Amino acid sequence: MGRLIARHLAPVLQCMPGREDAGTSLRRRFAALVEAQVELNAFVSQSADAFSYDDGIRFERHGTMLEIVEVDATLREAWRRDGRKLARLHGYWFYRATDDFVASGMATVTLGRPENQEANQLAYLRALRTRLQLTQVYGIAESVTTDTGEAVDVFQAALSLELMSAFFQRDFLEAFMSHLRRVKDWRVALRLLAEGGARAGLQNRFPLTWSDRAAKIVNITGWTVTPASPTGDARMAAAILDFWSSDWAALSRRLREEGTEGHPSSPGLRPALLERPVLKFGELLVQLPWHVGLQNNTAAAINNLRRLGHQRREAREETQRIEQALGAAFAARGFAVVANWMPDRALHGAAGEVDLIAALEGVVLVIEVKSTFLRQSQKEAFQHATGTLRHAGGQVRRKVGAVVRELTGGGSLRQLLGLADDASAPEAIGWIVDTSIECDHQHFSGVLKVSLEEVLIALRDDVAQLWDPDRLFAADTPRPSGDDAPAPDEDSLYPQGFSARRLVEVIMRAEVWRGI
Repeated sequence: MGRLIARHLAPVLQCMPGREDAGTSLRRRFAALVEAQVELNAFVSQSADAFSYDDGIRFERHGTMLEIVEVDATLREAWRRDGRKLARLHGYWFYRATDDFVASGMATVTLGRPENQEANQLAYLRALRTRLQLTQVYGIAESVTTDTGEAVDVFQAALSLELMSAFFQRDFLEAFMSHLRRVKDWRVALRLLAEGGARAGLQNRFPLTWSDRAAKIVNITGWTVTPASPTGDARMAAAILDFWSSDWAALSRRLREEGTEGHPSSPGLRPALLERPVLKFGELLVQLPWHVGLQNNTAAAINNLRRLGHQRREAREETQRIEQALGAAFAARGFAVVANWMPDRALHGAAGEVDLIAALEGVVLVIEVKSTFLRQSQKEAFQHATGTLRHAGGQVRRKVGAVVRELTGGGSLRQLLGLADDASAPEAIGWIVDTSIECDHQHFSGVLKVSLEEVLIALRDDVAQLWDPDRLFAADTPRPSGDDAPAPDEDSLYPQGFSARRLVEVIMRAEVWRGI
């Protein structure tokens, strides 16, 4: 690493503004490489994928040029609107975490050194937010298994990454900006940052950091302090590193072998920098402070577990916990709930198992639960819609039919749901309830798809927690105004009292998202 830094980075930091030297030439070549990659990424996402997966546009030829023409503004706006919903949900879970933080008494506890108290509290709150969302939406247990087979505490893993981010923000980004404001030149500011680290006990303050695995474990062991381990747990620190690490040597081998004789055409899922931001090269671990300091660590944890880790042995149990938690939320509102009901094949054909049936006041909800990950491209969203959700729509239609026939004919299901003992057909409504936000409030085979978080918020009736008066979580979106703008005092979706029919109305009319 020392030789590489001396060859590639030192000339950049040492060159003087306006002078053509080895550092300037190196950076220009590297910049050209980055610009080419950015151009390729933009072409794939905005042209190739847009042509294939965005039904809101078409391509028209004008002479030698292809131009994108918008043909359905509502489809394109739906994609942007779903992005705004995700931003508000990010804030919602932060407010929920803040309530838990205060209720636990942690708000009065000193976390780490007094001078770092504010940053450490914020990191703790963000880790709480991640744990809440993982456990209540994605069914993740308190601990999960890493690729190496070690158990890792989910909260400790989230907290460690948040503390890494806080460290990079304070000691890299903020320090760099302080130098930059003073000297007005980014190269000089980077050099001063690196020199300052060297003077402060040989601390690495280069634009990338590295250490061997053993040293990194020692460095983050202090972040694993708990009442049971007052000095930290080195084994837990090692498991946390494994949880967030992407083995780039192994990935390189897979990419080289892709398509060669004797190897499959696809090398498997490729971790994004967001999802596993500790880059592993043998025993050497590399991090990018500018990236880790600014990334969304909740999204990183969700996709680490639900995208990269979808084949973990705990994944099936997590899906069952999602169904159980959703059923408990309905039961808390007075619904009679039956989970995993299997229609008699002789009577109902191959309808398949029904994840949840919830009944109250003559309303019967037939729910199919889908658990996936956070998608980051229209291609992924299109594949989810045309694969998982299209299939689910057909499933739910068959299951609703089976439930109605069963209830009309009497039998034990009617008693389990607390329905009156008569032959009248109940009002049965089918929903696809998905952990993802894509295709929100679209219909598949006539069946409404809604997000799991929307249903939970509607059942909890805490829509006010989506309110973001200072635009803390959606800085790029305009503040809502007029009659559609929710306000903090609009604290109930049920001003006349909760009822099953009003819940259905709230969901069908997307009232949780009013003004968003």
